[in-house]
Amino acid sequence: MKQTFNVAAVQMVTGISLAENLATAGRLIAQAASEGAHLVSLPEYFCLLGQKDTDKLAIAENDGSGPIQDFLADISSRHKIWLAAGSIPLKTQDPNRVFNTQLVFNPAGEQVVRYDKVHLFSFTRGEENYDESRAIAAGSEIKTFDCDFGRVGLSICYDLRFPEIYRAMGSVNLILIPSAFTYTTGKAHWELLLRARAIENQAYVLAAAQGGTHQNGRRTWGHSMLIDPWGEIVAVLPEHEGVVSGTIDTQRLSDVRQSLPALKHRIF
Repeated sequence: MKQTFNVAAVQMVTGISLAENLATAGRLIAQAASEGAHLVSLPEYFCLLGQKDTDKLAIAENDGSGPIQDFLADISSRHKIWLAAGSIPLKTQDPNRVFNTQLVFNPAGEQVVRYDKVHLFSFTRGEENYDESRAIAAGSEIKTFDCDFGRVGLSICYDLRFPEIYRAMGSVNLILIPSAFTYTTGKAHWELLLRARAIENQAYVLAAAQGGTHQNGRRTWGHSMLIDPWGEIVAVLPEHEGVVSGTIDTQRLSDVRQSLPALKHRIF
């Protein structure tokens, strides 16, 4: 196992054109890789934030095939990186709903794990209204995978508000939380929740976010960040597209867990 490992979160302001979004993602992934990242995470909905909730149905793919997955496999192998693909729409048996899925590719361009978002976001305040269940089917399984520096836990956006999903992962060194938090909820809760998940699980948290005003009029909070197992923010990007990077240090993980062995003290 490597003692140190460089990771990066890509922040985007995804638009309504799949081709343009993939081009932007490719450029930012290349930047992260050139800066030394061994693992790169894209944000939720990196490939499309359409005018309507149902726009994602038109680009939905079958698991294992399609232009979005081909792009991800090619770029991970080209840069020889682990690539966590935020979320893409995968087909379900219901033609009116997709899974909101995070796929992870290894440096050979092979898909190694699939996580379908479990918790579906809804929010209503005045004219601001969201309901992911209109076009998304919920997943039901918790997923992790093993990387060069240990185990990595997968989650997406609204999952962040449900700490039990992270405890159910067991011991992980890194938690990925690609997101598209709204400006309203992000301003209130984003940093607080991310730091809490890092502290209580004594793990690094890498949160790649959407950050800005999108073509469809939606505004997202941004503030992509890397947080260490003591809850300290290693790096953050408030708004606009860009790359947040930092280092996972397994010695730091060990020191935190030995000095405050909270995970060993669990009763329930």
